[in-house]
Amino acid sequence: MGRDIDHIDAYKAAALKCPLPSAIDLVGEKWAFLIVRGALNGLQHFEEFQACLGIARNILSDRLSKMVAGGVLERAADPRDRRKVVYSLTEKGKGLLPVVLALRQWGLEWGHGSNEFVAADMRDGKPIRRICIQAHDGRELELHDLMWIDASGTRYRRPLQPSAQALPHTPKAANS
Repeated sequence: MGRDIDHIDAYKAAALKCPLPSAIDLVGEKWAFLIVRGALNGLQHFEEFQACLGIARNILSDRLSKMVAGGVLERAADPRDRRKVVYSLTEKGKGLLPVVLALRQWGLEWGHGSNEFVAADMRDGKPIRRICIQAHDGRELELHDLMWIDASGTRYRRPLQPSAQALPHTPKAANS
C-alpha cells in the first residue's frame, strides 16, 4: 500500500508543475483552437474570424483579448487602413502548428471529419507525414516506449503506461 501512496504523491507533485493545465487554459477550448486554426490559415481581421467561424462577436472579442494577453496573438493597426485591427500569430502562436495538425490528424484517423483537404509540403505538393512522437534518434515511439525523467535526466519515473501492450486500433486515415 505504501508504494501506491508514494506513486500517487509523486504524481500529484509532478502534476502541480505540469505545463498542460495552463496551456489548456489559454488555448484548450473550441473557439481558441478555431481562432488559431484561422490565423494559421491567414485570417487577420475581427470580421474575417467572425464570418469564417460563425462565432458570436462577444465571445470572439473575449477570446481574442485572452489570446493577445497570453502572447499567442498580437494586435496591431492595419497598415492599409489604420481604423482596422490586424491579429497575427506570435512565435508562441506559430508554435501551436504541430498541435493543431496532430489534433486534426487524430480526428481524421478516428472518424471525426473529412479528408477532403490535407496539409502538404509547399515545395513538392506531397501530403505531410503523420505527426508522431520520435526518439532523439528519429525512431517512432508509442506510449509503452515512454517514461518520465526529471530535468537533470537522472531520476527516472515510472513508465507512462504500466503495460507494454499497446491498445489496438484501426486507423481510418493516415494523412492530414
